Amino acid sequence: MAEALVIIPTYNEKENIENMVRKVFSLPKAFDLLIVDDGSPDGTSNIVKRLMVEFPDRLFIEERSGKLGLGTAYIHGFKWGLKRTYLFFFEMDCDFSHNPDDLVRLYEAAKEGEADVAIGSRYTKGGRVENWPVGRILMSYFASVYVRMVLWMNVKDTTAGFKCYRRIVLETLDLDNVQFIGYAFQIEMKYRAWRKKFKIVEVPITFTDRIAGSSKMSGGIFKEAIIGVLQMRVNI
Repeated sequence: MAEALVIIPTYNEKENIENMVRKVFSLPKAFDLLIVDDGSPDGTSNIVKRLMVEFPDRLFIEERSGKLGLGTAYIHGFKWGLKRTYLFFFEMDCDFSHNPDDLVRLYEAAKEGEADVAIGSRYTKGGRVENWPVGRILMSYFASVYVRMVLWMNVKDTTAGFKCYRRIVLETLDLDNVQFIGYAFQIEMKYRAWRKKFKIVEVPITFTDRIAGSSKMSGGIFKEAIIGVLQMRVNI
């Protein structure tokens, strides 16, 4: 068992999942990989199960019935990992918008740089976004500005979904009390860690829009984040 666990939620990712699994396991740093699949009708879970024969004791799957939300998928994965001996927990998308090579850089920021939470950041110095339309870039950037204004949190990429947590962070945060399950989940987890005085470090990354499969983003997701931030300010 590796000391680091990568958690990837999936829903209809058959175009990406095998390439992602093989890429993660080709990295110079050893990572275990947990797929949390929300009943993908396209057979994503079947591909994972086939690969588990090739990568025993490194690749795992937890299957859930239906789309239950990004946040609950990650919390499911965190709890699964906390029952084991992992020291570092990673969140990552399956669509290669997060470059798996950057897992090593996030790990080093936590292991060597002593970050409690290492964020793959689009908006810190050196970070960038590729293949997004200008309107979406502006929406994402100013969403982070809005979050910082409301929560007074000194994190430039507040909505980032590519992260590494030290075990102590997840053990300290009350995962059962996390309120949001969609886009706002990413903001809430950072805010809870920041409120607990954990050290947050932003690692610049290049975020690339997905090539295969369909995006899960929607206007409703952003609306949840806008309203959710106000609720966080009051309730957390």
